[in-house]
Amino acid sequence: MRPPTPAPCGPNQESVWDYPRPPRLEPTTKHLRVIVNEVVVAETRRGFRTLETSHPPVYYFPPDDVNHEFIESSMRRSFCEWKGQAVYHHLRIGNRRLVDVAWSYPRPSREFAALVDYLAFYAEPTDGCYVDGERVTPQPGGFYGGWITTDIVGPFKGLPGSQGW
Repeated sequence: MRPPTPAPCGPNQESVWDYPRPPRLEPTTKHLRVIVNEVVVAETRRGFRTLETSHPPVYYFPPDDVNHEFIESSMRRSFCEWKGQAVYHHLRIGNRRLVDVAWSYPRPSREFAALVDYLAFYAEPTDGCYVDGERVTPQPGGFYGGWITTDIVGPFKGLPGSQGW
């Protein structure tokens, strides 16, 4: 299957088709927030983002900038060929429990060592994830955890038929 034709970039936009493979890790000072039940679960200007061909950025929060009062461990694990084994986390706020909504890498690969215990969040089940005040759109498909903002253009992996990209 051939990759799709990248969408044209406008001013101040990035194409996910210009991102590298293997992915790149870079620090970001953008204001990142995750909100559930009107509670700020995570907020930082000291995050990282991973950039990989065909994927919107995945944002990672430093452990000190996450409210661990709401974090519960999950038994779920997955393996990324680039970053290593991920562990998952639930969020519980009041009577609401979001299952496997976040993940982290306790022992990432050498290339991604800066991500030790940083948390990333799926945007879909939350009440809102934000980058510099803009509410993100979740990466389609529910498997990948990228955050789409108006400064990122696709098409994005995760859409039906994109598995072979």
